Amino acid sequence: MSEPEIAFPYKPPSDEIKVKYKHIFENDYEIKDRTIKIVFDKIMAILFLTLSLPILIILKVMYLIESLIDKESSGPLIFYYFAISKGKMIKKYKIRIIKEKYIDQELAKKGDWHAYKNEWMPESRTWTGKFVKAFYLDELPQFWSILKGDMSFVGPRPLACHHYYRDLDQGNITRKLLKGGLLGLGHIHKGTSEMGSPEYEYEYIDSYLKKSSLGLLLLDLWIIWKGLIVVLKGKGL
Repeated sequence: MSEPEIAFPYKPPSDEIKVKYKHIFENDYEIKDRTIKIVFDKIMAILFLTLSLPILIILKVMYLIESLIDKESSGPLIFYYFAISKGKMIKKYKIRIIKEKYIDQELAKKGDWHAYKNEWMPESRTWTGKFVKAFYLDELPQFWSILKGDMSFVGPRPLACHHYYRDLDQGNITRKLLKGGLLGLGHIHKGTSEMGSPEYEYEYIDSYLKKSSLGLLLLDLWIIWKGLIVVLKGKGL
């Protein structure tokens, strides 16, 4: 199926990456979840779910009001499509930002990402959706995925199933090895030419394998801080 080029910016690993991170490519064992990350994720997920609840209520009210003015904006607040996290299929939850007529309802029932591929068309977005996307609020439901253990706060972004296999086919293995994250070293470069470079994902896995529990926690906190700066700029596409 055709889709916007911006939907899949991920590049294949260069020869330099394959040499620099040879130990990752030759990895023949499962990378176990670090206890420090599991505990951190649970605590932070509960905190952020609590903080985001009023925001979700406000967004729901905004959508209800908008649907009274423009019926095409009506529909559910939250949807999901199937994605892959550490080689496992999960439901990736997001806040709807486009009008119902731009959603392929049959594909949506199957949890197929292609049902929502029109979100990059400016005319497809609701008024509320434009605000939601600018500040990345469409990612808020993923705090629930983190609490469930399907995702982590920091890690390679989980991709829709077909994007995951496309990334795997082009030689990238990071999303097979580590749990998908709400933020990642690569994702904090969103909006720059560095977005999509696999270098950052391998750099993070390398740190994951080599750093102490405290060192990994500090790295994750730094990535979350940089991610918050990106969010506050309100330049989400």
